[in-house]
Amino acid sequence: MLLVGCAGPDLPVREPVDAAARPLPAVVGGGALYWKRDGGYPSLAPLLKRVTPAVVNVAVISEVNLADHPFLEDPAFREFLEQFDIEPPTSEELRRRESVGSGVIVDAHRGLVLTNAHVIEDARDITVTLKDRRSFKARLIGRDPGTDVAVLRIMPLDVPDLGFADSNALEVGDFVLAIGNPFGLGQTVTSGIVSAVGRTGIADDSLGELIQTDASINPGNSGGPLIDLAGRIVGINTALIGPSGGNVGIGFSVPANRVQRAVRQILER
Repeated sequence: MLLVGCAGPDLPVREPVDAAARPLPAVVGGGALYWKRDGGYPSLAPLLKRVTPAVVNVAVISEVNLADHPFLEDPAFREFLEQFDIEPPTSEELRRRESVGSGVIVDAHRGLVLTNAHVIEDARDITVTLKDRRSFKARLIGRDPGTDVAVLRIMPLDVPDLGFADSNALEVGDFVLAIGNPFGLGQTVTSGIVSAVGRTGIADDSLGELIQTDASINPGNSGGPLIDLAGRIVGINTALIGPSGGNVGIGFSVPANRVQRAVRQILER
């Protein structure tokens, strides 16, 4: 919105900032302050250039047995099919389902990618696509539904991977960024703050304590990272609350410390 004619105090005129003199980035109090080299003003662009190559899109093809559909167990429905001389599907018939989500590379040398367990549920084929549009078939190493975390493996890569922050140190008001593939649009970055920590009662409380954020999280963001301004993973995005399945500023992430424990257990198994 453009505001015209707003009164306010006169501000002193300052000389342009010499952007080249700014450190890039300067670490401040555990966070980071980044500056545009050509403008001398704060920007998250330098941070995102470093971290976004580690964020991937996850495309899943799954097969759902039609015989398990509740309609097919309904006698009235089967009678309806018989009236029109329609053969009901057999137990061998399958329906192909395609879905998309997000993920993050946490060990590029071993090709380890994290995503949500619910993203790859019943998966028959998993494809991981990098920011530079290279695609790789992925193998499921294991999943932990209790934390909604799954570990995938692709070929080793020469790309940066992301480390983890101590999510126990996270506080309400900390700035965070959510990166993912909302609605299958492709890599997208949104920003916000930590709205609450230790949030419970989400998904019938099956996911335990979660981080709540107002950084936009939409369908397709599942499995993508929530990062701090130092470029570290503070959580893995997993759920949202919205009247129509879209963002209203209430999204949830599994805290990084719980994610790391689940990953260790998966790899040990």
